[in-house]
Amino acid sequence: MKHSQPANPPRNLDLLFFVGFALLACHELDAVAQAEWRLLPFLSQMGDEEAYPVFVLIHVPLFALLLWWTGSTSTLVRFRAQLSVDAFMVIHVGLHMLFRSHEDYTFHSTLSELCIFGAGAVGLVHAPLAVRASRRRALRD
Repeated sequence: MKHSQPANPPRNLDLLFFVGFALLACHELDAVAQAEWRLLPFLSQMGDEEAYPVFVLIHVPLFALLLWWTGSTSTLVRFRAQLSVDAFMVIHVGLHMLFRSHEDYTFHSTLSELCIFGAGAVGLVHAPLAVRASRRRALRD
């Protein structure tokens, strides 16, 4: 049986995905302002002066890999990458819900919640739409 690649998603689905990705990236900007490292197991053991640059620098290879992966020229790689990021954006909401009672949790502003929950909502909507579009296009081909 031949393994087929997912069909290219419609451009509007790519735009929807990148809106979610942008919300996640903006959350990471907000995470610096909110000193999110104070919530993370390894970094919370450090002082702010040490944890801040580590937190920021960790995001350089992370974002580089995510941009490379989700922008792949391979339809299959890009499809899997987008679904993986969608899943992370949904799981990320759950992590923030778990940390809401932590004494160092400060993501209570409208902007913080818009970035966190907006990214999660986009992931929750984008993933099934992308799978559905891929299946429909594969059936036509």
